[in-house]
Order: sequence, then C-alpha cells, then structure tokens
Amino acid sequence: MQTSIVIMAAGKGTRMHSTLPKVLHKICGKPMLFYIIREALKVSDDVHVVLSHQAAMIKERLKQDFDNLHFHLQDLQNFPGTGGALMQQGSKKLLDTKYNRILILNGDMPLIYADLLENLLRVNAPMVLGILELQDPSGYGRILMDGDCVKGIVEEKDCTQVEKKIKKVNAGIYVVDKKLLQEFIPALENQNAQQEYYLTDIVQKGVQKGVEIKVFMGDVESFMGVNSKLDLCSAQEIMLQRLRKKAMLNGVIMHLPHTIYLEEDVEFVGECELQEGVRIIGKSVIEESVIKSHSVIEESIIKNSDVGPLAHIRPKSIIKDSHIGNFVEVKAGDLEGVKAGHLSYLGDCEIKKGSNIGAGVITCNYDGKNKHKTWIGENVFVGSDSQIIAPVKIDSEVLIGAGSTISKDCNTGDLVLSRVEQKNVTKGYYKFFKGK
Repeated sequence: MQTSIVIMAAGKGTRMHSTLPKVLHKICGKPMLFYIIREALKVSDDVHVVLSHQAAMIKERLKQDFDNLHFHLQDLQNFPGTGGALMQQGSKKLLDTKYNRILILNGDMPLIYADLLENLLRVNAPMVLGILELQDPSGYGRILMDGDCVKGIVEEKDCTQVEKKIKKVNAGIYVVDKKLLQEFIPALENQNAQQEYYLTDIVQKGVQKGVEIKVFMGDVESFMGVNSKLDLCSAQEIMLQRLRKKAMLNGVIMHLPHTIYLEEDVEFVGECELQEGVRIIGKSVIEESVIKSHSVIEESIIKNSDVGPLAHIRPKSIIKDSHIGNFVEVKAGDLEGVKAGHLSYLGDCEIKKGSNIGAGVITCNYDGKNKHKTWIGENVFVGSDSQIIAPVKIDSEVLIGAGSTISKDCNTGDLVLSRVEQKNVTKGYYKFFKGK
C-alpha cells in the first residue's frame, strides 16, 4: 500500500548538551537524520520533515544529500509536544499528504532500515503501533494492552507505579489512516504534567472510537532512539558493524575489524585489505589496495597501492600504483607510480611514475599567505632531508642530492645539489670540551 511518511525532527535535544541540533549530530560521517530520510525514501516518494529548533541550519544541511523533501515548521511555543508537530499552523497542508496512509517516524532513530519499514507497512489495520519489549523500559511510554488489543499509551511522566513495570513500550512509530489523523489531531488536548500535545493520545481516541489497532514488534537495535551522546556512541558502533559487514561481504579483508573506522560514503572496489586501526573518512575510494595499520585516509582515492603503516592521506589526494610508507603525509597530492617510503610531507603536489621520495622530504607548499604547487616528473630521485620550496617544477630524470633545498626549477638530466660546504676543524672536539 502506498504511504506518505512524516519524520518529526523539531525537538531541541536538550539531553545532548550541545548547541548543535540533535538530528545533525553525526554517525559515521553523516547526520543521524540523513539515515532515516534515506531509508524512508526507499519506501515512499512523499516524505515530509517537521522542523523547529534551528530549522534553517537543518534544512540547509539536508539539501546536500536530498532534493525531494517537503519541510514543515512546528510552533513549539503554542503547539509543543509530538502531537503539536502535526497540529501547528499549516498542519492542514501537512496532513493533506499524497497518500491516504501516513507513517510517522522520529528523526532520532538512525538505525531503522527500509526492509523493516516495509514489514511494518504490511500490517493491515487503520492504526498500527511500532513497539518494543524491554527489560528496562525507563524513559518510554508504556503500551496498555487488553489481550491482543491496544487500549492506550501512557507517557512515563504520567505513569502510575504499576504502569511503570510494563515492559512493552512505545517506539514512537505509527501507521495511521489519513482520515483518522485529520479527525484526531485537531482534537488533541494538553491536559497533562508537561502541558504538551501528545501524539500518543490518538491511540486513546482510536480505542474510544472502536478503531482496530494492531502492534508491530520491532527489535531494540533498529528502533533505538538517540537522546544523549552515550546513545550516539552506541548507535555509531552498530552502524560501524553494518558498514564493516557490508564491506567484508563485498570482498574486503579486515584485520581486527572492531578497530577499523569507516564512514558512510567510503567505497571499496575489488579486493582490498585493511589492517587494524585504519580510519577511512568521507568520500574515499579504495580500489585493489592495502591500507596498513593505523593509517588515516580522508576524502581521497587510493588505487592499486599500499599505504602505511601510520600514514596520513589528507583530502583531495589521488594515489595510484604507489607505495606510501610509514609516517608519510600526503595532502592534495596526485601521485602515480611513486615510492615514498617514510617520514615525508607531500602537500599540493603532482609526482609522476618512477619517482622516489627519500626520508624527510618536504614540499614547502605554504608561504604564510597562499598554498603553492610542486610538480615532479618521471624517474626523479629526491634525496633524503630535502626541502622543495613551491612553486617549483622538477623535470623528469633529475637527481637531487640529500639535504638540498630546491627553490628553482630543475631541467631533465640535472644533478641538483644545494648544500653549505662542509668544514672539518682539526682537533676541534678537544678544544671545545677540554678548554683552550
């Protein structure tokens, strides 16, 4: 059955103790709200997002990933609470959705996935509640049942001591016929401890009207809500497990996978290998490559290469057919067929095949005001502890002696030396340490 989806993301998220809106806190490189919207769009082409606190910031961020959402503003001052999200000014437009069935989700449930939503939508009833059974139900609204029939939901703040012991809880997910919402939402009242309009009250109204109300039992992981930074950490670990599993099923070898950090946009091509402690961030592509222990890859492309251990590939780098060794940092570097074995900084540079970068080599790319580029051709040998002061061009087949400072362009075939002449003072050691 075709369904419209409403995602409620208007809350301040005070338990996050942050100036950043709760739904923009990141899990594996993406705002938590991103994940639920992505999954919602897999099952519906009519997705609505209700915002209030810092709405402009959230809306602008979502535009980076989505261009087919409907946004609505909740008036938290006059219409607070989950029910208020659907009854604010302009709610008639919100409830006049494309389809006659509406799935209501929370924006702080990043672990939900499309297959689960599709199973939920297969439950045929005018009203369906997504519920959980928890050993510790603290913080959740309790589901009141009479046999298999739902007779109400009570928010924990309003629970009696007996009701607090109920383990079946409200997950905050509802599937409701639109005509019922259009009838029930305007009739909500805020006569409760918090003086808020509770969306859960539509269940009581449904019971009073004799509406058939069914439940859908979800799993704790997928229905998990994020209300604190501790929850955020737990959700990210689950998301990481999913990303690692997906990568390994697609042919990636992982050593001690629980130590490896991946982000949502990372892409693997072919057979890759990740050793322990690897961190891959942003829109990175790893193709037929080995990333060794405790290396970091950020927003870069690694193809048919080995990197690390303890290397750092910073954004906008492209590394192909190359060996990048330990303690090498590359930033905005385009390297093809290069060997940089250890202890180098290669920033804002282009280096061609067959070139060898010795230990301690630095491309001096920043003059204090602007960044400048270094260009190195094919089969160039750069001796250890050399500094290349950009902008500079080093043609193919150049030999640069160790300890040189290069500030001028070098021509093909050159041997380039830039050193202060060595001076040996006879018996200088004794003069220094033992007096005149």
